[in-house]
This record gives sequence, structure tokens and C-alpha cells, in this order.
Amino acid sequence: QVQLVESGGGLVQPGGSLRLSCAASGFTLDNYAIGWFRQAPGKEREGVSCITITDGSTYYADSMKGRFTISRDNAKNTVYLQMNSLKPEDTAAYYCATQIALDGDSCLAPYNYDYWGQGTQVTVSS
Repeated sequence: QVQLVESGGGLVQPGGSLRLSCAASGFTLDNYAIGWFRQAPGKEREGVSCITITDGSTYYADSMKGRFTISRDNAKNTVYLQMNSLKPEDTAAYYCATQIALDGDSCLAPYNYDYWGQGTQVTVSS
């Protein structure tokens, strides 16, 4: 059974950093694409970053480029999202998701995923 568990969220001041973790079980990461998504109250879920299966290519939404970094540790079956220079508009619930056979920047689209974690809240505020 595919299971994803996010952790690492919390309250951080503007300009601060957080590292989110997505621990996977029931499957091995090296066969799946993994994405990070976020949803703020009253807004649609949006793609943040993703990493694909074929060559480990990474993709980022424009507003996250240069600030966020996605990485994968296959030995730990865990994907990370390092978030730096956080802004109040980054406040949202962050989710990881996984799907087999996703490639290219289609991994940034939430509707391409069947398996989701429960989310972790990130609040950026002074």
C-alpha cells in the first residue's frame, strides 16, 4: 500500500528556511515521480516542485525557482523540499504526492497524481 507522510512544517519568520520531508512506504521511489504541492486557504492546489523517474530531472514553479530545492534519498525512500528565503505568501499546507510513469514538467500538475500525503502546514509570519 502506497503511503506518504510529510513532516517538517512549522512557523518561520520571513526570510527563514524550512526543510520538508516526505517519507514513502509501500513502494520504492526510484520507480515513481514525486511532487510537492501547496494549497492556501481559498486557493487551488498548485505545483511547487517535482522530480521525475527517468533521469531525476527536477522542475519548479516559477515563484520557487532559486529559493526551493527538491532532492531524493532513495536509500531512505524519502524526498525533501528545502525552502529558503521564505515569504508570507508561501504560507500554505504542503503536500507530497507520487505517481508512476510521470515524466517531464507534467509532474508539476496536481491532477496527474493518485497518491497523496496528509500534508504539513507552513506558516511564514513575523
